[in-house]
Amino acid sequence: MFDRVVEFLSPGPDSRDELIETLAEAEERELIAPESRAMLEGVLRMADMTAGDVMVAAPRMDLLDIDAPYDGMLAAVIATGHSRFPVHEGARDNIIGILLAKDLLKLQRSPDLNLRTLLRPAVFVPESKGLNELLRDFRANRNHLAIVIDEFGNTAGLLTIEDVLEQIVGEIEDEFDDATTDAEQGIVSLADGTWRVAGDADIPDVNRVFGLELPADGFDTIGGLVAHELGHVPRRGEQVQLAGLALTVLLTRGGAVRWFKVRTAAA
Repeated sequence: MFDRVVEFLSPGPDSRDELIETLAEAEERELIAPESRAMLEGVLRMADMTAGDVMVAAPRMDLLDIDAPYDGMLAAVIATGHSRFPVHEGARDNIIGILLAKDLLKLQRSPDLNLRTLLRPAVFVPESKGLNELLRDFRANRNHLAIVIDEFGNTAGLLTIEDVLEQIVGEIEDEFDDATTDAEQGIVSLADGTWRVAGDADIPDVNRVFGLELPADGFDTIGGLVAHELGHVPRRGEQVQLAGLALTVLLTRGGAVRWFKVRTAAA
């Protein structure tokens, strides 16, 4: 199989776009599986992406306050389901370390323990840092989370190793993501009462599920309508209010939104 692919690629494309087109042709000729083609394309596109392209924007970050009571921290951990949390002191921009959710159990056993001693050092990276380089750093340093800073040294957002890997393999589901799914429409009801909606979900399907009357004239998908409302291609972590829905961008790929998280007024 490998020899057939090499023969197909010879003498070789002259640009990345041509290589992506060649991979698509290889898939059509059944030289590679669709999943393999998608992963290879993800690797190629990731070469041009930076931390700022995939980060969760600062206003959407789930943080813990170093001075918060234990019960408040525990409630936040349970509500979000994250395994790691940036911890701030005073202003949200003042990140002093990373707390692993499992370390809260140590506080439960030893209430007199100083929370500061449990914090792991925070890793800070610039928005311009390439995802390829960042992935190498994650693997070399065994870090799973980085705080992204802007050119002025302010906190711009955060991203995890999962965020980077999703650019290659697609969205990584976990045990908290399961619920009922309408596969054809790309609309998923989650256990917490929110929804995951594909960026390419048809507007009529969105209207049907949520009981709305969003305009379909000029826009085929919910991603196209949201981009029009914002006036630009949405970035990960951006939020827009639309017809009573709060849509937050979960994942982008190839200059388009892959998934939104949607919260209704009742959620």
